[in-house]
Amino acid sequence: MNLRLFYLLGITLLGLFLGLGIALGSTWLPLDKLLSALSLAPWNTPIEPTAQIEHLIVWYIRMPRVLAAALVGAALALAGAQMQGLLHNPLASPGIIGVSAGAALGAVLLLATGWAAYAVWILPAGALLGAMFALVCVLFLGQRTHHAHHSPVLTLLLVGIALNALLSALTSLLISLSWVEHEVTREMVFWLMGGLDNRTWTHVGILLPGVVLGFALAFYERRELDLLLSGEENAAALGVSVKGVRYRLLIGIALLTASAVAVAGVIGFVGLIVPHLARLLIGPQHHRLLPASALLGAVLLVVVDLLARSLSPDGSLRLGILTALLGAPFFLYLLLFRREH
Repeated sequence: MNLRLFYLLGITLLGLFLGLGIALGSTWLPLDKLLSALSLAPWNTPIEPTAQIEHLIVWYIRMPRVLAAALVGAALALAGAQMQGLLHNPLASPGIIGVSAGAALGAVLLLATGWAAYAVWILPAGALLGAMFALVCVLFLGQRTHHAHHSPVLTLLLVGIALNALLSALTSLLISLSWVEHEVTREMVFWLMGGLDNRTWTHVGILLPGVVLGFALAFYERRELDLLLSGEENAAALGVSVKGVRYRLLIGIALLTASAVAVAGVIGFVGLIVPHLARLLIGPQHHRLLPASALLGAVLLVVVDLLARSLSPDGSLRLGILTALLGAPFFLYLLLFRREH
């Protein structure tokens, strides 16, 4: 697909679905009322009571949610595109190095101890710390366990899989120990299923720094990612500091994934499916693939969140469930299509 056409369609769709995400909900806002609410800054409260309610809904309930959905989708898709390029594996996803499992453990630990109830930022902060702890463990253990017969990337992958299993087991243990406290267990399970209900500007503020820094690292290393596709030895011969690039990419991937999981919980398949779709549309070169994946990821998660809200206004249909239900069949279709062609 022509790159200009791709971005024109992608940005148009993102704007359209962001608008729909703000307008649709338990209270439908017609276009004139939506534009009226958007025309006033968040701190300028209208005089009319009805307009005040609409202003509150737009700026403090729906706007943070749709922006968080777009940022989370973009972050997971961008992290997935980098992970697949780094590992030379189209089946790789951002959570494969244990970052998602670490974030989940950090969040569940705070829920189990009751600390998450003290402030809205504590749960995301705990998830971020858990994710960063997982990354440090992967890098440290990968360095200590590297074998001459294994490539460093394969070693990191194996360590990540093992750490993923361990952290997931610890998370399950905490849930089982809290089983008698039904409300706490329900919060844990709902968080692990992923969702964006009750997200505020605080969550957007928590999400933004990690996403911006992760984006910057991704685009800084886009040329090196292309060179790594030809093999690490060839990349090194062309002047690439392979070890440094690998670590910077892993830090960027961890920042993107940790920020997304900290705010939205565990959401699967976005980082796996979206880069595949972007490659089919605009090709494998990373200077095109990375921004395209981010844009498609933002559109996808805004649409899926809107669908989840429409199908289940009470929030019982979790976002992670819906992405898996939509993503798994699509991924199987891609595998069959690629095999036949």
